[in-house]
Amino acid sequence: MSQQSIPVIDIMSLYGSDQSAIAETAAKIGQACRGIGFFYIKGHALSPEEIADLFSTAQKFFALPEVMKKQVEISPNTGNRGYVPMRGEALDPSRPADLKEAYNMGLELAVDDPELVAGAKFRALNLWPDQPGFRQAMLDYFETALDIGRRLHMAFATDFGLPNSFFEDKLNRPLATLRLLHYPPQPDVVEKGQMGAGAHTDYGCVTLLLTDEVGGLEVRTRSGEWIKAPYMPGAFICNIGDCLMRWTNDIYTSTPHRVVSPAGRERYSIAFFLDPNPDAVIECLPPCNSADNPPRYDPIRGDDYLESRLNPTYQASGLVK
Repeated sequence: MSQQSIPVIDIMSLYGSDQSAIAETAAKIGQACRGIGFFYIKGHALSPEEIADLFSTAQKFFALPEVMKKQVEISPNTGNRGYVPMRGEALDPSRPADLKEAYNMGLELAVDDPELVAGAKFRALNLWPDQPGFRQAMLDYFETALDIGRRLHMAFATDFGLPNSFFEDKLNRPLATLRLLHYPPQPDVVEKGQMGAGAHTDYGCVTLLLTDEVGGLEVRTRSGEWIKAPYMPGAFICNIGDCLMRWTNDIYTSTPHRVVSPAGRERYSIAFFLDPNPDAVIECLPPCNSADNPPRYDPIRGDDYLESRLNPTYQASGLVK
C-alpha cells in the first residue's frame, strides 16, 4: 500500500469470531495506521438507507431558524454539547474561524447519573432541538457508531498482540462526540487562510466520518502533499487521532486534514469521535515500549487530555471558560 493513497478495508470479519480473519483485518488496519493514518471501511452494520435518513435529519436541523438552533447553543456549561454557530470554532487556532456550523451530542445520561450529579468534566445532558424524530435518530446512530468504534479497537489491540478485549473497559462510558456538520457555500470574500475546517489532527482515538457527494476533505501525506479523500458511497472514512497515537507511543500516527469547501456548493458530513472513558489512563501500551523506544508521553486521564485539546479550539469564540 502506498502512503500516498487511502486504503479501503472490509471489516465484516470484526463482527464474527474467526480469529484468523480478525487478525488479517487487524493487520490491514494497522498498516494503514502506521502509514497514511486514514482508511475507508466497508462491511459495517449501517445500511445505505440509514445513512440517507441520517443526512436528511441533519439537513432539517441546519435548516431550522437560527433562533431555534440558538435554543440549544453550546456554552462553557454544556459539556461540549449543543449547537456550534457559524464561525464558532477554529480547528487551526492560528487562522480565522471556520466557515461551518455544527451540532454535538455525547453519551446519553440519566438526570441522576452519579458523574452528572458530581459535575464531572464533559458529563452533561444532551441538548435536543425541537425537531420531530431528531433525538431518537441521533441516539440510535450514536450506539451504532460506538459499536463500530469498539470493533476497530478490537482490531487495534489484535494488531499489537494484546487481548481482543483490551480496550473494552476503557470505552464502556466514553467521552465520545457525535457531530453533525454543515458547510454553507463558500462566500465570495473570505479572510486570508479561512476555510471550512482548518488543518488539524483529531484529538481522540478514532474518527468515523460519513460525507455527502460534494467532497472537500483533504489529507496530508507523510511527504507533505495534500490529497483529496473522495466520496465513497456507503463507506466510512476513518482516521486515528492523537490520543491513540499517544497510547501507541507514536507507532500509529495521526494525520493532519482539512476541509476545503467547493465554491458554490454546501456540504454536509457526520463525524463520530471516539475518546476513551474519562478515568481511562492513557499511557504507553506494553508492546509499544522498549529500551530503544521508551514512553514519549506521561500518563494522563482521558478527561484531562480532552480538556487540554478542546480549550484552544473554542477559546477565541468564548465557548470555553
